[in-house]
Amino acid sequence: MNTTVSTIVIAGALLLMLASLIVAIRNRPMGMVLLVGFALLEVAVLVQAGFVIAAVAGGAGPDEKATLFGYLGGQVLIPPAGVFLALAERSRWGPAILTVAGFAIAVMTARLLQIWQGTA
Repeated sequence: MNTTVSTIVIAGALLLMLASLIVAIRNRPMGMVLLVGFALLEVAVLVQAGFVIAAVAGGAGPDEKATLFGYLGGQVLIPPAGVFLALAERSRWGPAILTVAGFAIAVMTARLLQIWQGTA
């Protein structure tokens, strides 16, 4: 697992979480900046998933593959689901949903690193 990509994903997710929280506190609906930000986050998550799948195919990785791929699959689904729900909810709760999605991506990426390194 590439720690540089993981660091980028965690930093981007936390930055988007903070931006979404500010938008929610200001009682505004989700804007184009958050939409593009979460699209870029999804690309970063897919790149990370590609690195993980390639490393596992090469024989690297932890013994517990089911947990690893469970986290990886869930992580890939969170940004599109969060954006879909935020677009459906045009009040302050749309960006609040994105706040939770950004936090979830950061935590799941940190957990993936723990699983990969065998410290979990």
